[in-house]
Amino acid sequence: MQTETLVNKALSGEFLTSEEGIFLYKNLSTTELMAIGHAIRMKLHPEPKVGWIIDRNVNYTNVCDSGCQFCNFYASKNSKRAYITSWPEYEEKVKVLYALGGRQLLLQGGLHPDLGIEYYEELFAGFKSRYPEIKLHALGPPEIAHISKVSKLTYRETLERLIKAGLDSLPGAGAEILVDRVRAEISKNKCTADQWLDVMAEAHQLGLTTSVTMMLGHVETLEERFEHLIRAREVQAKRPKGAVGFISFIPWPFQSEGTVLKKRLKRDFSVSADEYIRFIAISRMMLPNIPNIQASWLTVGKEIGQLCLHAGANDFGSIMIEENVVSVAGADHKFDAEGIQIAIREAGYIPYQRNQQFQPAEYLI
Repeated sequence: MQTETLVNKALSGEFLTSEEGIFLYKNLSTTELMAIGHAIRMKLHPEPKVGWIIDRNVNYTNVCDSGCQFCNFYASKNSKRAYITSWPEYEEKVKVLYALGGRQLLLQGGLHPDLGIEYYEELFAGFKSRYPEIKLHALGPPEIAHISKVSKLTYRETLERLIKAGLDSLPGAGAEILVDRVRAEISKNKCTADQWLDVMAEAHQLGLTTSVTMMLGHVETLEERFEHLIRAREVQAKRPKGAVGFISFIPWPFQSEGTVLKKRLKRDFSVSADEYIRFIAISRMMLPNIPNIQASWLTVGKEIGQLCLHAGANDFGSIMIEENVVSVAGADHKFDAEGIQIAIREAGYIPYQRNQQFQPAEYLI
């Protein structure tokens, strides 16, 4: 393969094949990949700005039937640790969110066997009646697939009812690796890759803005990482005219501390700083139709996150008020609103507080 031809193809916004992307990933230096990723980022976003958001991650329940081997957070229905969040607890959490200048809830939980569509309709409507300006960035494809199954609805019917109740946008949670071989090994009770993508395709048809994530550094191969990228961009390419679809891509390294997966395989899992930065860059090259890439400072730390802003990433994500899943598996990095802006400025960019649509936030601190 001709490296220069492939680089020019990427710079022009054409789709690289998996083989072409892997070739560049294996044959270009980190510095070269960073330069290409950054050049594409600057074509898409010429202003030297980096987004960040204030939202609160609230888990409505920790009860989950999925049994993912990478998750330390979930509990069985009959566990002493099992809970469903109450309204007084929600009200206290929203009070803190508002005091910190946020107006969005990242509302997620487990696959609770007893919670059907009516529970979520009542919950969402309750938030909207109490807090009309709040945005619900809620659930994810595995939860939508689960609710659909429990309630005997199609994905479209489920999403339509949730939108009517107050759903504003759909996170890219539960993607892990969008390859069924991997999913069968680490999360066999969760939705398949096709089901995950089908939920997102329906969401796009209904005009919901979504995102797509990737958890890397466990049992997947390099080829499977690229299959994930290609499947995501294919769904994005089929979104209706005028729909945003996947507004961002968020890759993050697997946090293995105390997980069943680590105990079962009896080996360490790690994604080096160099590997993560390289993957950010190649993701920018492989995903020309997904406008924003977020650096996961929560899992890689400030310094690596800052380097990613020179490798194709243009977003630093949330200050992450109350994160319960990756933090209990070893992610311990923290930012407040001032700290995240300082980190962005240190990297040479202008921070801007955004909403989920990547517009300047209406409520600024």
